[in-house]
Amino acid sequence: MKITFSPPNQLTLLRILLTPVFLAFLFSPNILLRQLSLLVFIIALLTDWYDGWVARRWGYITRWGAFLDPLADKIVTSAALVSFLILGLAPAWPVWLIVIRDIAITLLRSYSEYKGKPFDTSRLAKTKTFIQFTVIYYVLLLYVARGTPYFREHYSTAIDMLLDTTLIYVVMVLTAVITVWTGISYIAGNWNTIRSLHAYSSRTTESR
Repeated sequence: MKITFSPPNQLTLLRILLTPVFLAFLFSPNILLRQLSLLVFIIALLTDWYDGWVARRWGYITRWGAFLDPLADKIVTSAALVSFLILGLAPAWPVWLIVIRDIAITLLRSYSEYKGKPFDTSRLAKTKTFIQFTVIYYVLLLYVARGTPYFREHYSTAIDMLLDTTLIYVVMVLTAVITVWTGISYIAGNWNTIRSLHAYSSRTTESR
């Protein structure tokens, strides 16, 4: 797989590089930096949309870009979800279900790309990513607002209602269900490719 650093791929790499910045700001005791973590996440979200638009508009669609873009999405979303778990904002099992599903699909796709058998992606997978970004933005926005003196003073009741443990639990469970379902659909849609990879691995093992 030829590696190219076209403008869309540069934006995708930027999204990956923004992840540790986002985490550092989110866990900072400084209120301003926690507020900036929201801005960093928004920028990452915008690059997810913009790199795809640039790729389609100017014909920069490559196998490397097709692999790197969803990988960047998974890095950003997994880092944010695990950080919510650490901060006590999200329940454990739905978060780990989402993260493990995304890692498993990414590893499978990486191996397939390495063997020259790219996976077919679907609009459903993009919808799943959009839902994950939306949920993360929702929780992050409320968390930052709760830590901001003005919003804590004037809107603490509303913020506590929107961050209610039961509500967040239901939202995270629904997100996990959608994520797992798209994973199953992803495997089903690429089943022939997976079988060919398995057959290739079996022949390689037997020839040793």
